[in-house]
Amino acid sequence: MADDLAKPEELLENSGYKRPATGWMDTPIDIRPGMYCYASNPKSVEYVGLPNPRQWNPLEDDWKLPENWQEIVHKGIKERLEKFRSFKIFMDVCVRCGACADKCHFFIGTGDPKNMPVLRAELLRSVYRNDFTTAGKIFKSLAGARPLTLDVLKEWWYYFFQCTECRRCSVFCPYGIDTAEITIIGRELLNLLGLNIDWIATPVANCYRTGNHLGIQPHAFKDMLEFFVEDIEDITGINVEPSYNKKGADILFITPSGDVFADPGTYTCMGYMILFKYLKDKYGFDITWSTYASEGGNFGFFTSHETMKRLNSKMYAEAKRLGVKWILGGECGHMWRVINQYMETMNGPADFLEEPVSPITGTKFENAKSTKMVHIAEFVADLIKHDKLELDPSRNDNQIVTFHDSCNPARGMGMLEEPRYVIKNVCNNFYEMPANTIRENTFCCGSGAGLNAGENMELRMCGGMPRANAVKYVHEKHGVNMLACVCAIDRAVFPALMEYWVPEVDVTGMSELVANALIMPGEKDRDTDLRGEPLPGKEDE
Repeated sequence: MADDLAKPEELLENSGYKRPATGWMDTPIDIRPGMYCYASNPKSVEYVGLPNPRQWNPLEDDWKLPENWQEIVHKGIKERLEKFRSFKIFMDVCVRCGACADKCHFFIGTGDPKNMPVLRAELLRSVYRNDFTTAGKIFKSLAGARPLTLDVLKEWWYYFFQCTECRRCSVFCPYGIDTAEITIIGRELLNLLGLNIDWIATPVANCYRTGNHLGIQPHAFKDMLEFFVEDIEDITGINVEPSYNKKGADILFITPSGDVFADPGTYTCMGYMILFKYLKDKYGFDITWSTYASEGGNFGFFTSHETMKRLNSKMYAEAKRLGVKWILGGECGHMWRVINQYMETMNGPADFLEEPVSPITGTKFENAKSTKMVHIAEFVADLIKHDKLELDPSRNDNQIVTFHDSCNPARGMGMLEEPRYVIKNVCNNFYEMPANTIRENTFCCGSGAGLNAGENMELRMCGGMPRANAVKYVHEKHGVNMLACVCAIDRAVFPALMEYWVPEVDVTGMSELVANALIMPGEKDRDTDLRGEPLPGKEDE
């Protein structure tokens, strides 16, 4: 946590809703430290083949742009208007009704009018009107049009990287405008000038080089899992050694690399390993991990459609190389929005794989007919429904749990019931947050879309405040002390958010709770959970 970050009550005081003295077009851009991420490392920009790699500083006047930068952006807008029909519709159809205004966690948290989704979109839409519509060319600002100046470009960079692409605003838009798609296009245009942030560009470059965002080499990835094997054996008495790069395995498992190297995701990863060992011993479950396609997440989603496509393809290339039947995916957010909403038209149906069928229950996962990839939550929910897991939910009785609907699995793929079904079967104490903050209406973590850096902590705490407020409500009403989720970014960013707003609440993944409750064949009498904390009733021991 940043030392200079204001205390929660001070942050709330400072983020009041004050009407600007000037209209939004005339209000100058004010790029403040704590509200933005550092500029991208030129080596990372160059590695992934993006244009104009160089050192630059958002706080300096000169952003070292190419001389013809306006021409580059104009051409980029023109190409995308022709390529993406949705972009053209979203530019034309908005009537600026403001239905989305108070739905954005960043506007709620900061009070900055330019964080209203409608106004964030207007930053780009105004230039579109000026350059591509007759009314804009004739009536200029009266028609909501303005030319692309350096200050306008800086506004784009500042505010398009204050959007987590969570799509909550789209739920309430009467015209179905997906502001996240506008943010994606805005970031694509910025990338044409080399204007990325390092928390996105470097993970993308790492993924190109090593197959995962953290830059973990294959041997290091395997070594980390081996550490988990040792820890699990200490806790359960069972060796859960996984299979690596096994050709001809039935299923390839891919999870976000954050689960391998960052707490509390590491406990989620241990949960996967325990579950797979249980299924192997009882049912002959044949699954393998890859040390090459070692990343389910896709930071290309925060960069451009082309980068997203290229990073997504690596998982399917590895599945083809290993000759597996289908892919099982771990707990991740943006991985699942990319798979569910883009894969079929972006990379094409994975016809070389089989339509996924559970080898244990015989369930055919119809929703994965084209992508050939099944979410761990629906896979485990199916196992529980068919009584294939021996569970002792009392092992989680020290956890009073609530569930955060991660934006991309919830709004992006409609996965609302499966995680709840699993959690309710492995925990005895579960409480929902208020109805207008969950399911399709879920509030974002405030740090998604590549914004989970350390230097923009004020932005993150402001953006995460609406979600933290809902957690605080169930903490005070029901004593909730654990926030569960099915997203690696959530697991990475929620601990800091909870520490700041609701310090009594910890964070977990679904699979960690499953593994705590799972009774493995031949296990020793367990004294602790995966974190080494005493199980209920075992405190004295």
